[in-house]
Amino acid sequence: MTPFDDRHPPAQEVIDACVHCGFCLATCPSYRAIGLETDSPRGRIYLMNALNQGEIPLSEATVSHFDSCLGCLACVTTCPSGVRYDRLIGAMRPQIERNYPRSGPMHWLRQLIFAVFPYPQRLRALLAAVWPYQKLGLQGRLPLPAPLSAMESLLPPLSADSFGDRLPEITPAVGPRRFRVGLLAGCVQRVFLPDVNADTVTVLAAAGCEVVVPPQAGCCGALSHHQGQEEQAQALARHTIDVFTAAGVDFVITNASGCGHTLKEYGHLLQDDPQYRDRAQAFAARVRDVQEFLREVGWAVNLHPIAPHPVAIAYQDACHMLHGQKISLQPRHLLRQIPGVALREPVDAALCCGSAGIYNILQPAVSQELGQQKAQNLTATGAQAIASANVGCILQLRKHLGDEGLPVFHPMTLLAASLQGKSLLP
Repeated sequence: MTPFDDRHPPAQEVIDACVHCGFCLATCPSYRAIGLETDSPRGRIYLMNALNQGEIPLSEATVSHFDSCLGCLACVTTCPSGVRYDRLIGAMRPQIERNYPRSGPMHWLRQLIFAVFPYPQRLRALLAAVWPYQKLGLQGRLPLPAPLSAMESLLPPLSADSFGDRLPEITPAVGPRRFRVGLLAGCVQRVFLPDVNADTVTVLAAAGCEVVVPPQAGCCGALSHHQGQEEQAQALARHTIDVFTAAGVDFVITNASGCGHTLKEYGHLLQDDPQYRDRAQAFAARVRDVQEFLREVGWAVNLHPIAPHPVAIAYQDACHMLHGQKISLQPRHLLRQIPGVALREPVDAALCCGSAGIYNILQPAVSQELGQQKAQNLTATGAQAIASANVGCILQLRKHLGDEGLPVFHPMTLLAASLQGKSLLP
């Protein structure tokens, strides 16, 4: 008998669409790091088929190969047969969470993450205890278990802005109002990188948008959704829909790739909810990544150099932007509008940096290898800075580049500085 329950197990017709050609292997970061067929999309599809047929159980051995998947979706982009691996792994993770009892340490680590990270006030309460520890210079100096050490190594320098929301609920448009948009401030980003949201508001206002940042809005459910925490993700999705519907906005804007991908998936996430199914689909149709939005509606603004000399910037494609939302040209187009900026492309540009939500905490060894490789490839471009449009990627890259490495900026930070005539680079 199959170990799956009847709540959307991996669809056999999608499994059968895989012709096992192996094109996915070269683009799969976990396969390249681990080197096992079972840690590739093709190998995982074999395992899903065997599970569907009741030939193997959900055990530590089988679950480990699904846990090793970063969910980067590069295989979806490269598959010549159009196999929706994203749908398969998206169905697998909730099945594992419901039908496989995890070991004690991993169970409690995951419980901690999902009880704290999606809730900004809880995260701030935890960080309030960590801040003195950071100020005393103890970060990275104490022996910790691997997952906690990985979590600690990603922690950016905290400031007073990390502990409170300072953005106004409504920011008026600069000049005539063209749109009323809602900005998702998110959960982790609003705490770890609050300046990114402030810079996004600056850019949107300059583009003629009245920007609403609803204080009631929190996590969109991406962290939970990508790890199979289905009920939590659905509850957060319903709340997000309610909040932005009440705000009466034309578009819902996000500046984090993982959030944007999940927001656009709300129709699928809430497909079994008769009260929210249609609302979720309508909501998803109004979601735009901020770079996608600016390219779509156009903007006429005066931009200024961000350095006293021409600079080269390496653009890092976030996986859920490139493979999940198919957004690639828009951010490059925007960055090239900054006077004096030239873009550089790294080797293996489409390969995941190893962040992948909370993957760098749950799978620190593989994440470490991928992060170091990505940092080396970006540095080798000879650029003076890196741009990346996802909070997880930014934290991961800063960790592996180190204090003396290239600075990493969100594209909205670069555009806001250009609007204001600020120099970001020497």
